[in-house]
Amino acid sequence: MRHIIDVFKRSENVGLVVVLIVVIVVFSVLQSSFFTVPNFINILFAASVVGMVMLGEAMLIIGGQIDLSPGSVAAFSGVLAAILFERYDLSVLPVVAIVIAAAVLIGLINSQLVNFLKIQPFIATLATMSIFRGLAHIICGGSSVHIRDRLFIYFGAGRIFGIPISIIFLIVVSVIFFIILNRTRFGRHVYMIGGNETAARLAGLNPERIKVALYIITSVLASIGGMLLAGRMNSGQPVAHNGLEFDAITVVILGGVSFSGGSGTLTGCFIALLILESFKNGLLVLNVPVFWQQVARGLLLVIALSIDYFRSIRRKKASKDQ
Repeated sequence: MRHIIDVFKRSENVGLVVVLIVVIVVFSVLQSSFFTVPNFINILFAASVVGMVMLGEAMLIIGGQIDLSPGSVAAFSGVLAAILFERYDLSVLPVVAIVIAAAVLIGLINSQLVNFLKIQPFIATLATMSIFRGLAHIICGGSSVHIRDRLFIYFGAGRIFGIPISIIFLIVVSVIFFIILNRTRFGRHVYMIGGNETAARLAGLNPERIKVALYIITSVLASIGGMLLAGRMNSGQPVAHNGLEFDAITVVILGGVSFSGGSGTLTGCFIALLILESFKNGLLVLNVPVFWQQVARGLLLVIALSIDYFRSIRRKKASKDQ
């Protein structure tokens, strides 16, 4: 037990765990319905889409990049899937394949804006965020498109042994990317280009190729999240996922990933994901007005960036001491 306590104290995520416990305790005291199994399942259910995007954003930011388009990509993917079902009467597999192919193309576009045209990632993906949100409205005429395919709806809203399939899907994908980031050469290369791209290039790496892979991964994960939510809502909606990328970035930075790249873990990101979704759910349970919820989420992003700033100062001081 003493050894476990010592390990816990040395963990970089101890502060996040404490914050998560405080959030749960506070909302449980304020509203008894918060601390229930069905509500915790709802929290995880809501976290599944943000979690998918979080995985891609975490790897991108560790690699020294950023993507502001996942929310628009998710909305575009949901609408595209709905149109393929309803207008072209396709089955699930062709629809998923076409939507994923579109997401790969979007990832390629984002990466080439950064690699070939040398546009800053923030500006490049801010532009594509607007473009693909607009395309989502254009292809459906600005209105939602109903989905009737039962299998597609089952993957979005169905449950296995009482656990939503989207949660199971998130867990499986998370394990895969945890292994990729921590146990593969590609994962090590992501950390290297995020820490020092010039040094990584001199070591024989191809940062541009790695960036292409990272942007494609992020777009594909956002696309999958968009399809899951479309299945859950029985429709593709062009206005869906507003602010999704900012929630994901908040989680990533709050979870300990350095905004300047090169450091961070997915473990911390998942604890931060639970904090964010518990916080959002608590505000809903307390019937806090939507506008105040937006203010609170914005403040949480500011807090996350402030924490990252002080973390960066501490890392620089530690490196000088060594």
